[in-house]
Amino acid sequence: MRPRHFPSKRALTSAFALFFLAQTALATPQHGIAMYGDPALPPDYQALPYANPDAPKGGRVVFGNTGGFDSLNPFVQKGTAPWQLRFWGYESLMGRSWDEPFTLYGLLAESVDTPPDRSWVEFTLRPEARFSDGTPVTVEDVIWSYETLGTQGHLRYRGFSSQVAKIEQTGPRKVRLTFTAPDRELALIAGMRPILKKAQWEGKDFTASGLSEAPIGSGPYVISDFEAGRFITLKRNPDYWGHDLAFRRGTQNFDEMRIEFYGDATVLFEAFKAGALSAVREFNAEKWQSQYDFPAVERGDVIKTEIPNQRPSGMTGLVMNTRHAPFSDWRVRQALILAFNFDYINDTMTGGVQPRITSYFSNSPLAMRPGPATGRVRHLLEPFAADLPPGALEGYALPQGDGTARNRANLRAAMALLNQAGWHVVDGELRDADGQPMRLSVLLRQADSEMQRVVDLYTQALRRLGIEMVTSTVDDAQYTTRTAALDFDMTSFRRDLSLSPGNEQRLYWGSADANQQGSRNLMGVTSPAVDAMIDAMLTSETSEDFTAATRALDRALTAGAYVIPIWAYDVSRIAHVRQMKYPADRLPIYGDGVEYMPDVWWWQED
Repeated sequence: MRPRHFPSKRALTSAFALFFLAQTALATPQHGIAMYGDPALPPDYQALPYANPDAPKGGRVVFGNTGGFDSLNPFVQKGTAPWQLRFWGYESLMGRSWDEPFTLYGLLAESVDTPPDRSWVEFTLRPEARFSDGTPVTVEDVIWSYETLGTQGHLRYRGFSSQVAKIEQTGPRKVRLTFTAPDRELALIAGMRPILKKAQWEGKDFTASGLSEAPIGSGPYVISDFEAGRFITLKRNPDYWGHDLAFRRGTQNFDEMRIEFYGDATVLFEAFKAGALSAVREFNAEKWQSQYDFPAVERGDVIKTEIPNQRPSGMTGLVMNTRHAPFSDWRVRQALILAFNFDYINDTMTGGVQPRITSYFSNSPLAMRPGPATGRVRHLLEPFAADLPPGALEGYALPQGDGTARNRANLRAAMALLNQAGWHVVDGELRDADGQPMRLSVLLRQADSEMQRVVDLYTQALRRLGIEMVTSTVDDAQYTTRTAALDFDMTSFRRDLSLSPGNEQRLYWGSADANQQGSRNLMGVTSPAVDAMIDAMLTSETSEDFTAATRALDRALTAGAYVIPIWAYDVSRIAHVRQMKYPADRLPIYGDGVEYMPDVWWWQED
């Protein structure tokens, strides 16, 4: 046998050194980073393409929220903070362009470096970056923010920390994160983490929620006044450090933004009609057509604006908690979808003008295709054929009703599935083999009047199957507590999705956190196929493989019948005072996202 020769320790050391140098040489500072390919904007771009760089500064606007708030810290699990705070008052190393699927440009960081395999990422801070109190943003603040949010912050920040092997300062203004395994998206996720001031929290409990202290941020707005549960006012910081950045040009234009809190959507709408609010988003197409004819609209003082988008529909509807019987049985979940008379409910609620969500990624190129799975999608799913729900490989489509209130054909199909699952009608009640009746409950926020109407209509249909369903309406604090504790049978559900889904998919439907309190996997999906499709999506090196993996994930989720989908919001409807303007000739592909209004809007008197 020929003797085997092993390289010497010196040779191995030299080889690793050469590999490291090669990786470093291939990584050069860039002004931005894209999930796939290169950023669309050049290094010398002057403004985001959907912003008006000449927009004037000034004006005061008032928005409305339903519910209340008992915290000023939007970065911890405890308490309820106004959701807008983390967008208006805080910044990350990189900022996202909403005109590209997933691309970031420098914000607190002036550049980003990463090797081809993205096994690490290095950011260089801008020397002029400042917190709102005038102190500089340092590498020490960055490292503390990553570590604190990853261990003590809201659950949405914690998954990332487990994928970071090391975080270190590599220069006076440089910080590098090395990942446990190459992942194309992790460099971008790192760039989007909020950066907070370390010195503020020395000797204090960061997780203590309350109203005594808000985290200091570096964003354009600071809290100027509030009254617990009633209102909060933010003013544009006149000393904001980043007003000359290309990324900020034409954005953050209002001098003052105030959020008023109302008991429910009906009271909020009446306040808008009375002139107490500057703008509202309307999600009901029928209401948009029939109830936005009040005097201010007729006078032209209020403008009705529709902004289209090209983003996925996401999923909106009633989610079923599969940790609880009978929702652990696919046949029961599919029967409940069959019993949901979408056509009749949609016609009653919206005049039939809003399209139904057909899958999690519908309205986008990432959506599953009709019919049987083919090509790369089938190749990804076939190893899990034995565990996949019916329709994932063969083709799945939501049931179509007959347009009548009784929906007889679908109710017969629902009953057949329930009988297969061991449920039969006895004395007018649907009972299992032990004689126990099916009793379902739906958890809703008190302010969610629209979903309450949907559930009321749905309850009538379920009675025809012998199923009794009760609704439990609670305030925001109770709702947050119960959903975090996974203490519900069914509840309202909204999950926004992007054109570049990534690691957040593990939070939404990954097995690892499915049974952890505070999990965002509300339905409790524990599917090897779903986990594998997420892995395939995250490790894709080409856009073609990425699309195939996402379509396969869409099939597994949709066929799993975890959510009873309602209508899609493919157009954003915003009613606003006439002084509020936006760049209508340069809309981003994501349309009116959470940062579009008020981010690029401005105030202009007649």
